[in-house]
Amino acid sequence: MSIAREYVDEVYKTVRARNRGEYEFHQAVKEILDSLVPVFEKHPKYREAGILERMVEPERVISFRVPWVDDHGKTIVNRGFRVQFNSAIGPYKGGLRFHPTVNASIIKFLGFEQTFKNSLTGQAIGGGKGGSDFDPKGKSDGEVMRFTQSFMTELCKYIGPDEDVPAGDIGVGAREIGFMFGQYKRIRGGFEAGVLTGKGLLYGGSLTRTEATGYGAVYFLNEMLKYNGLFMEGSTVVVSGSGNVSIYAIEKAAQLGAKVVACSDSNGYVYDPEGINLSTLKRLKEVDRARLSEYVNTHPNATYTEGCNGIWNIPCDIVLPCATQNEIDEESARTLVANGVKAVVEGANMPSTYEAIEVFLEHKVLFGPAKAANAGGVAVSALEMSQNSMRQSWTFEEVDAKLHDIMTNIYHNSVRAAAEYGHEGNLVVGANIAGFLKVADSMMAQGIV
Repeated sequence: MSIAREYVDEVYKTVRARNRGEYEFHQAVKEILDSLVPVFEKHPKYREAGILERMVEPERVISFRVPWVDDHGKTIVNRGFRVQFNSAIGPYKGGLRFHPTVNASIIKFLGFEQTFKNSLTGQAIGGGKGGSDFDPKGKSDGEVMRFTQSFMTELCKYIGPDEDVPAGDIGVGAREIGFMFGQYKRIRGGFEAGVLTGKGLLYGGSLTRTEATGYGAVYFLNEMLKYNGLFMEGSTVVVSGSGNVSIYAIEKAAQLGAKVVACSDSNGYVYDPEGINLSTLKRLKEVDRARLSEYVNTHPNATYTEGCNGIWNIPCDIVLPCATQNEIDEESARTLVANGVKAVVEGANMPSTYEAIEVFLEHKVLFGPAKAANAGGVAVSALEMSQNSMRQSWTFEEVDAKLHDIMTNIYHNSVRAAAEYGHEGNLVVGANIAGFLKVADSMMAQGIV
């Protein structure tokens, strides 16, 4: 066993010992560390400087209670988190997730991944993540407002335009961002537009931010297909999820000539052989906040199935998992391969298990890992920060063009890094290495901090 391999294994062993029971975090760390072995073999300076030991340890972990009162006068207490993982290349940047499954492990895995993802964008933003086990589903606007105001009352102590800039994630959309920004402004007594991204257009938001993650994933996919002699036009696509990322991935895929035949929510999935009707989907999810099962009420040729795993049994050319972590396991991956899938691009954070990724790579399925493929959201968030700093607003076309360039560059930088370190065609390795080098070199330059 090489010295580099022993070093990486020892760091991972320490991570597991220090973070017992945090399996999502373990998974994210192992996936990245395994791919960095060639870097430590070629550049012992990173090992000698203890870069990895510092990189796997967050700079700061904040946990706090969030008390609020529901519409019936009952006091509820949720738990809030913010993990400020790495600020070597810029202020912490990463979304807030409101979902019952949120815990320290999930927030740490997301923050760790965010460090590399943000580095890949080429922008000056570090890695962070946050959220709460609060579930906004089924809550009234008043309940969501009271919760988010309580959440921001504590979070505001740790964030700022040059310190830490949160954004939205699962369960945190325009409504939640608006309430949080209002509370931050109320407490601070000033209009600091750059403290949150994903804001409404009337008070400092950016055009294309809503579409950014979904569009970006498809821009990455399209570049990957072209590079390998394949095409979006005429392809059959399955997209998991039906939230913001999924909706705009479906929209952009359709614009590029693909037919998206299935999508899902937390209860089940819809299969529409005629292609998912985007107008209906947007009405159900963005206006009515309804369940996906209602789709079949207006589309009789479509079928709805309870449970989400069956969506991976649908034959297709391309898969865009855009729902949540670990939604594609090894068995699902083997089913997709058997059904002839050509490309898998991750729109969600870590939606494929380690074993599933191995199956895709083993069978030469083109695979776009999340930290590269879904970086469009944070890329446009950083563009929103730039506009806030300049007190300017760019057109939709300007932001979209910048997003397209960023995603294209991420793809090619990942391809080059993979080839340079002996893993040609493996974008998991390529993206991890490309993201790591910028952060590691910055940490080296700044000393032991």
